[in-house]
Amino acid sequence: MLAIRMQRTGRKGHAQFRVVVQDSRQTPSSGRVIAGLGNYNPHTKETKIDAEKAAFYLKNGAQPSDRVAAILKKEGVELPTWVTLASDKKQKTIKNAEKLRKNRPVEEVAVEEPVVEEAQAESEEPAVVEETPEA
Repeated sequence: MLAIRMQRTGRKGHAQFRVVVQDSRQTPSSGRVIAGLGNYNPHTKETKIDAEKAAFYLKNGAQPSDRVAAILKKEGVELPTWVTLASDKKQKTIKNAEKLRKNRPVEEVAVEEPVVEEAQAESEEPAVVEETPEA
């Protein structure tokens, strides 16, 4: 069976990928490539894909990887109905969702009025307000 996958090239820390057609039993690093379809630079998001070759291999049953299928769709290559995209997959369920902080019930915070001690209130003298005579 043929697989359309990405083959890593480039130096350490700066990966670039070739989009290649291989026998699915071979590893991408084996170098045994049937056809090269293009390349992809993840740093600049630049892709160069030969759409006619890709459509030919897809029509003849080559299975694209999830990432390659997304790139091909973005480049405008019509994918067969049997190709599933990663976004079409079922969303994962979260275990114990009720324990998440965002799902906990809101606790009502009781606002306490400041307690003024009576001893302090009696010892304080009331402020004297002087009235000015109006002329």
